[in-house]
Amino acid sequence: MRNWFFVIGCTICLSACFSSRHIAKNEDEISISSLRVLGEYDLPGAMQLKNSTIGGLSSIDYDKTNDIYYLISDDPSAYGPARYYTAKIYLTEKGIDSVKILDMVPLLDTIGREYPDIRKDRYHSLDAESMRYNPVQDELVYGSEGQRAKNNDGILQVQNPVIIAANRNGSFKDSFALPPNMHMYLTENGLRHNSVFEGLTFNNTYTSMFVSVEEPIYEDGPRAATGDSTAWIRILKFDTKTRKQIAQYAYKIDAVPYLPDPPSAFKINGVSDILYIGNDKFIVTERAYITGRIPSYVRFYLADISGASDISAVNSLIAQPPSQPVSKKLLLNLETLGRHIDNIEGLSLGPLLPNGHRTLIAVADNNFSDKQRSQFWLFEVIP
Repeated sequence: MRNWFFVIGCTICLSACFSSRHIAKNEDEISISSLRVLGEYDLPGAMQLKNSTIGGLSSIDYDKTNDIYYLISDDPSAYGPARYYTAKIYLTEKGIDSVKILDMVPLLDTIGREYPDIRKDRYHSLDAESMRYNPVQDELVYGSEGQRAKNNDGILQVQNPVIIAANRNGSFKDSFALPPNMHMYLTENGLRHNSVFEGLTFNNTYTSMFVSVEEPIYEDGPRAATGDSTAWIRILKFDTKTRKQIAQYAYKIDAVPYLPDPPSAFKINGVSDILYIGNDKFIVTERAYITGRIPSYVRFYLADISGASDISAVNSLIAQPPSQPVSKKLLLNLETLGRHIDNIEGLSLGPLLPNGHRTLIAVADNNFSDKQRSQFWLFEVIP
């Protein structure tokens, strides 16, 4: 376990001090110029809870009313059932004092069963990657990767990703309708395997939901990892009442920052989470992994969709580049911290600090590896 403290500003009370009454009255007016690191905390590896291994933490969302966090695991039922966890995060003058995992809740399919182990039944499995809590409808909404991979017999199988609304007990409630370009195909069309709905967030009134695709769909061109070039990904906007898509926007991801070792080895850069902060603005997490280098390379951007054009009717961004893409500005390159940065996949606003500034909490997916960490990072949002 490692618990580093970088910047001591004002004293931070225990998280219990930051109740819902301390949340800013007008959350539409959250402004951000930069992020300041306050601390980092690692969960011990291979912790067990209710016959599950705690790990693969791929999203985090703060329920300010109950002062708890929801964390989805991207485990496709190999180390326990497909599931999410609830947690408490305790803050002190040293940053993050501790993280306590409270409960594990299995996610259930449309007929109330736990999802099968992906190693035994890929087609019916669930590889969940993103999740947020909607307090207006008292439901959790999560997104999955889907599958486009060969089975044990070498036959290519496809399974469409899903965006599902669930009750807090994990039971299925409803699903969101996906447009044709957000499906998996046997041909190289639509979504890429293991690069789908990594990010999900609601606007402040919970009338709209935004979902990001980690990497480009085939029609939009090669991955950012190819030739160390930039690439286009899509951000989808849904109506939370009708559960239908109402727009898509083009967002350009950065090039992979370094060559792998050897140069022909695997490399990737994509969007691992998005977080709405008001006024059509988001914090976007771009996360790169490069073979031969131990850390992940993570950058937080401030993105704005207010002037972006709707590309939902555009089949290919190669053939028809976006007239107005999502604008972006670098907030923080975590490489500059000089610390080990792991596979950050979740981002949430947290309680207020005594100085009135918002906190931002990030979580890293350890991929159930003893060489990676389930990290929690605490940042101060500087207006």
